[in-house]
Amino acid sequence: MGKLALAAKITHVPSMYLSELDGPKKGFRQSAIDGHIEIGRRCRELGVDTIVVFDTHWLVNASYHINCGAHFKGNYTSGELPHFISNMEFEYDGNPELGQLLAAECNAQGVETLAHDKTSLDPEYGTLVPMRYMNEDRHFKVISVSAMCTVHYLNDSARLGWAMRKAIEENYDGTVAILASGSLSHRFAQNGQAPDFATRTWSPFLERLDHQVVEMWENAEWEDFCEMLPEYAVKGHGEGFMHDTAMLLGALGWSEYDQKAEVLTPYFGSSGTGQINAVFPVSPVSGDKVPGPQASITTTFAPGSSRV
Repeated sequence: MGKLALAAKITHVPSMYLSELDGPKKGFRQSAIDGHIEIGRRCRELGVDTIVVFDTHWLVNASYHINCGAHFKGNYTSGELPHFISNMEFEYDGNPELGQLLAAECNAQGVETLAHDKTSLDPEYGTLVPMRYMNEDRHFKVISVSAMCTVHYLNDSARLGWAMRKAIEENYDGTVAILASGSLSHRFAQNGQAPDFATRTWSPFLERLDHQVVEMWENAEWEDFCEMLPEYAVKGHGEGFMHDTAMLLGALGWSEYDQKAEVLTPYFGSSGTGQINAVFPVSPVSGDKVPGPQASITTTFAPGSSRV
């Protein structure tokens, strides 16, 4: 019935907003902004009506959560980096109907998920920053999904991604894009050294590791990447333990996925972290390789490949 038309892994660095303002950093994140603008253009071309963002700045300590309020409007200042994002106005429309459909299918597939369509909760900047450049005219409805998951299994995040794709394709009358909003390596520069790392990755190890991962994506080495994702999330300081990436790949079929990623904004360092904008072409898959749910069938903590 519905269609998943576009999938991407995107940056949301707050220096993109800083790049708009007059001063010494004006324009220095234009490449990242242009990548977002291009994704928005492609979404329009594909007839997308709603963008679902897996937001690694929405921290949750239990269950998975979907912010699908009917309307969002406010003035946002980052509690994490208030000197980067301060008084950023936003206004977007949500999609309560789709949010409820997504949650229902996630629960049906064994991943406890709550949809919030009557809430005062605003999206975090992992959603607000990309929407600023992709959706300035409010052309798309917006849904935010919690992806800073502190005590969750990556298997569940992968299964959630697949369940959301099935909900879109089987139960929704519309066209959707999904965005994994989070970095590659995410080791911020040590306090006092941030200015020196404004355009750098924290260490040669992390930068080389990130470049190797991007090369794997461009070569469609998904079986190997999916196997190494939990360890990469730990040793590479993955943002939000890379639950956004697990959700994205779950929606694409996990290790069954066979497409090559297209890099729109080449890898760049930002405050020590590794960033990129890359589109992952959506292709038909069976979903047979997507991990099953874990928390709902586990009575005690189960360390292992899904939670290093």
